[in-house]
Formats: sequence, structure tokens, C-alpha cells
Amino acid sequence: MTWTLARRAERMNPSIIREILKVTEKPGILSMAGGLPSPDSFPVEAMRAASEKVLREAPREALQYAASEGYAPLREWVAAHLAQQGQQVQPGQVLITTGSQQGLDLLAKVLIDQGSRVLVETPTYLGALQAFSPYEPEIAAVPSDDEGPLPDALSDYARSARFFYVLPNFQNPTGRCMSEARRAALVKEAQRLGLPLIEDNPYGDLWFDTPPPAPLASRDADNVLYLGSFSKVLAPGLRLGYLVAPPGLYPKLLQAKQAADLHTPVFNQRIVHEVIRDGFLDRHVPSIRARYAAQRDAMRAALERHMPAGCRWNTPSGGMFFWMRLPPGLDAMALLPKAVDAGVAFVPGAAFYASEPQTDTLRLSFVTLTPEQIERAVKALADVLRREPGA
Repeated sequence: MTWTLARRAERMNPSIIREILKVTEKPGILSMAGGLPSPDSFPVEAMRAASEKVLREAPREALQYAASEGYAPLREWVAAHLAQQGQQVQPGQVLITTGSQQGLDLLAKVLIDQGSRVLVETPTYLGALQAFSPYEPEIAAVPSDDEGPLPDALSDYARSARFFYVLPNFQNPTGRCMSEARRAALVKEAQRLGLPLIEDNPYGDLWFDTPPPAPLASRDADNVLYLGSFSKVLAPGLRLGYLVAPPGLYPKLLQAKQAADLHTPVFNQRIVHEVIRDGFLDRHVPSIRARYAAQRDAMRAALERHMPAGCRWNTPSGGMFFWMRLPPGLDAMALLPKAVDAGVAFVPGAAFYASEPQTDTLRLSFVTLTPEQIERAVKALADVLRREPGA
């Protein structure tokens, strides 16, 4: 028998990040590649206690099939939590997903036809490109600067676009954060153009100095669909996220969810709710911020100390990533094997571009290494760069 693949399968490609992570499993590799939260931040004891309580008090319910919308008390918690950020959300608008990555897939399934135009930032989250591409859209990259997409450029791309996917807070991969003025201008222009926005916010709680401005969704609840995640503030292995959809769109997303997996594991949902329902995140997340801020400072100092002239990078005010541009003529993908041979790994930046990839860019994650390891990793990468012609 010969298996015939669907046309959409031809558009599915492996994640370069996941492929690089396989390399970093080699002993001795200092990895600045994966966007993995620090395992030292996982609240193991709180999870253990919550698991025991759930199995003691509601074992049958926790191990049974459940509502596709999600565990009602957790949906209520999400709505109340977002209300603190200025969003007007009803629990009936909250759909619990198997990680926010599933939310992207559900949105693609419901909103994209073959040939549909979809807008993304320049550059953008690789996982979003992977979620959208199998549905055969035309993906257009909106020009962006250090604050994010340029509102004045939207009208050149927005005609017949189904939506614009944006990450306002400490974006993956660049670490940039939209200012208050940029957010207001973006929402206003999207309203003028009749362009729906998809706001993805996995990193918004991981600010170091001051909180980011209010979400886009707080400015236009009808035109903005919001994605959130528990992966970066609790544990990614639980695969727990959520989306908040306008009432008119919610039923179709729910039907797509039912077709995908019936429901997100209710055992995980009950555990997370048990952990967070009494204000745990208000006590726990500041410790993550402090840890990551120290690691951010260590990487900034190491880059300033070791990188050769011609290298440029941002200094993120939150999140997990530095974004670096190499001296002219250097190719980050070609550089990667040499870096791995020197005991260090990173993610080449070209994969984050929907079009016209910029091969002289790369992403550095700082949250899974100690300050001492960061120093060694950055120095090793800098030594590799210095050996390159033109560096």
C-alpha cells in the first residue's frame, strides 16, 4: 500500500529549535538555544500537594472525561485574572487549551482558507508559522522596529487579511516590548482597517523592571483574540494554556477543540487551579522575575565583555531572550556547527522570518544557565566569531 499525503502535509516542517535541542543533549553543551523555562522555577512541592489533594477529594472527576470548554473554576480564575489587567472577560469566553500552541492551531483551523492572507510581525514566533502554514495561507510580514510592528505600514498589507498575529510583550524571538503609544496606535489602525488582531502573551508576567502596558485586548475586546499560557509561570510539561475569544467566534473554536482532543486533561486543570486559586502566582512569579533578571544581567555583561566589534543586540526588559545581529557577511546557520563543536548552541534567526530571512541574526536564551555558565557560553561563542573571516 502506498500512503498518499495531504497537500497540507507537504507544508509541515520540523522545528529548527527542536532539532537543535537534540544536539544540545550531548554532554558538555552549554545551550542558549531552547526557549525553555528554568526547571529551578518549577513549584514542585506545590504541585505535589495539589495532586494529592485532587486525588483525595475528587478522584473520579479528575480522572474522567470533562467539558471541552475547560474546568469551570479555572476559567473563572482566568477571567478574574485578566480583569485585573483591564480586560472585560466573561468565563464563557475562556477556552482552556492544551498549551497556547494548540490555541494557534485552532485559530488557524477556524480562520484560514487556502490562499487567505495572514499578517505576522518581522520577525515572529516560529511556532505560529508552523501552526499557520499547513492551512496554506499567504503569510505577509509587516515591517517592524525595536517596538514592534509599524502601524503606518499596516494599510499596505491588510487588504483581505484574516488577522494580524502579534506578541506585544517581550516577543519571541526579539525580546522587544511594545510601548503604550505603539499599542494604542496599532489598535486604532487595526480598527480603521477592520483587521482582527491575535494577541499572544506567554511572557507578559516575566517583566524585570516595570510591568508592560495594558494588553491590546483591553483596548478592543471585540477585535482582539487573546492567548495566554501557564507554561512560563508554572510548568510547561502540564501543557496548559487558554484563549479568550469574542462571543461570535467562540463556538467555532470550541467545535475545533472538540474535534482535536475532546478536552485538555482535566487532572492537569484541577491541579493548576488548586495551586493558583489562593494567590500563589502573586508570591511565586516575583521569584522567577528576580532569577531571570539576574541571568539577563549576566548575559548583558558577558556580551559587552566578550563580543567582537560589529555585533549588536537588544537588552530585554523581560522574557527570556536576547536577539543578536552579527557583523555583515556572517551567516548564523553556517556558524552553528562550529559553535556546537566549541560546546555552545544558539538558534539561528532566519527561521523566525515569514519571508526574506535575515541570516545574520540569532536568538540567545538566558534562563536555563547559571551566570557562570552564561559567561562561559558567551565567551565560547565570541571566540568562534573572532575566528570567522570579516568578524
